Amino acid sequence: MKFQKQILFVLFLSLTASVIPQKNLTVDEIYTSRSFSAKSVSGLKWHPQGTGFSFSKYDAETKSMNVHYFDIAKKDTTLLIKGSELKSTGGEQITLSNYEWSPVGTHLMITGVLPARSLKSGGTFYIYDVAKKSITAEVASKEQQINMQFSPDGKKIAFSRGHNLFVYDLPSATEQQLTYDGSDLVLNGVFDWVYEEEFSIIQAYAWSHDSRYLGYWRLDQTDVPEIKIQKWDSLYLNSIDMRYPKAGDRNSEVKIGIYDLKNSKNVFVDLGEEKDIYVARIKFNPSTGDLWLQRLNRLQNRLDILAANPVSGKTSLIHSETDEAWVDVHDNLIFTKGSRKGFLWTSEKDGYNHIYHFSDEGKQLSQLTSGKWEASDILGYDEKNALVYFTSKELGAIYSDLNTVRVDGSEKKRLTNEAGTHDISLSPTCAYFVDRYSNANTLTNTYLYSGDGKKIMTLAESDMLVFKDYNLAKLEFLTFNTSDGQDLNAYIIKPANFDAAKKYPVLIFTYGGPGSQVVNDRWGGANFLWHQMLAQKGYIIFAVDNRGTGGRGRVFKKQVYKDLGNFEVQDQVEAAKYLGAQPWVDASRIGIWGWSYGGYNSALTLMKGADYFKAAISVAPVTHWKFYDTIYTERYMQTPQLNPEGYENSAVLSHTSKLKGKLLLVHGTGDDNVHFQNAVKLAEKLIAEDKPFETMYYPEKDHGIYGGKTRQHLFKMMTEFIEENL
Repeated sequence: MKFQKQILFVLFLSLTASVIPQKNLTVDEIYTSRSFSAKSVSGLKWHPQGTGFSFSKYDAETKSMNVHYFDIAKKDTTLLIKGSELKSTGGEQITLSNYEWSPVGTHLMITGVLPARSLKSGGTFYIYDVAKKSITAEVASKEQQINMQFSPDGKKIAFSRGHNLFVYDLPSATEQQLTYDGSDLVLNGVFDWVYEEEFSIIQAYAWSHDSRYLGYWRLDQTDVPEIKIQKWDSLYLNSIDMRYPKAGDRNSEVKIGIYDLKNSKNVFVDLGEEKDIYVARIKFNPSTGDLWLQRLNRLQNRLDILAANPVSGKTSLIHSETDEAWVDVHDNLIFTKGSRKGFLWTSEKDGYNHIYHFSDEGKQLSQLTSGKWEASDILGYDEKNALVYFTSKELGAIYSDLNTVRVDGSEKKRLTNEAGTHDISLSPTCAYFVDRYSNANTLTNTYLYSGDGKKIMTLAESDMLVFKDYNLAKLEFLTFNTSDGQDLNAYIIKPANFDAAKKYPVLIFTYGGPGSQVVNDRWGGANFLWHQMLAQKGYIIFAVDNRGTGGRGRVFKKQVYKDLGNFEVQDQVEAAKYLGAQPWVDASRIGIWGWSYGGYNSALTLMKGADYFKAAISVAPVTHWKFYDTIYTERYMQTPQLNPEGYENSAVLSHTSKLKGKLLLVHGTGDDNVHFQNAVKLAEKLIAEDKPFETMYYPEKDHGIYGGKTRQHLFKMMTEFIEENL
């Protein structure tokens, strides 16, 4: 009898447990709760000798940021900088914002804020002696100082002040001004907006390996059109003035200077007769001593690697990449020394992005990787063992793994085994690496490995138990075929209590820009949790990587050339058709949303695919490519003068008459990237055609639309729109 009672009690517990209500996610929780964030090692920076790394950690007691150091051999952590005790040479408290190691690892260069001084951000930087645990030098200015960087010998620091280039000499505590013509129009050692944004580059100069020369960009933006971004902070209004070249307009004129610090002489590099060009990267070759430049023509379908003599500025052609569409700019130029002297480089010339080894004269020595998959980034080269460390998508476009291969192409080995995404930070000597690993359904964990792939220890482990009361649904990957025979990668999130006998509304998430991906096996952060919240409300979430996206080779990516918006919309419609054919989908309630290029894609899809989509949310969209910048737009569309039909066909503004569904248009008025003009022109066109739509603008918010409670407001509004219209 007692045994029977125990069985009944267990059955009662299991039944009651099954009916305990699960908690539902809320927008406020998603965007304010720290408990939903992955545990991590914040601000990890490798020691130059690769023996350990530093990291930052907030001290709640002193309300300041401390910097710690982890010695790998000793597995010991020590306090490097106590933030509350960080004082300037004058004894004033410094609030640490960032720091960098000196090349020899004896000092740190610190940027911070002095509350007692009215200096611009980055106005002062400090030299911190690691052994003495104190600031030993301070370089202050009321002008903005940015892009500070140690010389390779650790004795000097280059930086830009007032758009001129300077060098501070540590032993003598003196500074030397290298350029004198800097102004709001002429930029030395600092980039204009479009270079920094579209070439993903910040450091506008490069040191030679012997610390004698500085190669630098000089950009003259005199002829670049000026725009005004309206501010609403005064009675009579103000504006932010900036130089922004829109498609087809004039760019900054570029020069590359080489300054000889030993002889105080400057030469400008011979970039050729054509002036309407870009220089996307510069880097000194330690073997030859030359400055290597990556020169792009205006249409970005030819990239030349030039070697410039630092004394004369004369150049010679080393290597060229050409493409019928465009050539991607990357950081995969790695120099090799000794008997294997030359350089590593990635190219799509065989149809997929792979690694090649060339001599310094440009002769191909070997192809290190091959196959119908992509090598992504070269992370480092172990000279002693002739090993190249690189990430790849060999296991599939949705994954990212770390691999090694010998410089002759032999003995390729994968070092990461768990399916998902491995974000790698490789030590300078390649002896260790830190792996930030996640998959679509698991928070990021951080591990330390030896260079051969053996796990040493766990550095930060996240606990999915924070979601135990929320009954999250599983994100699942799939592939489907379009009506014209193209297979596409996608993912789906069904409600956790999914019932195949019911019919569900669907929200499709899109980005879709050239070379991008949203279908990745990695933790999706706040967007993923918001999608989970919608799944809890009874929506199916779906995403597809349309033609033009990355990870699947040159042809798949570059077929969108001169024709943006065509295949993107076609494949989002194909996704709607695929979903509509499923017995558990309500085909009359399919919506789509996206941000930036995704905002463009969602708005255009709602119009061109009006018979398949009931609603769309378009956040910060480009509505006509003539409104966007030169580098990004012309890379994929050529100029409006060369491709007028492509520009008109691709514009959201050209298809407003087709709008049937519900549209929510969102933009920040202070967006310096995709200007508010895009939303205004779309609103104007829709009004002129008497097309109903909803809109929300966020005063003085930029492209990210954040700050204060902005994100909560935005996503609550988006949630209400979805519930009302799907």
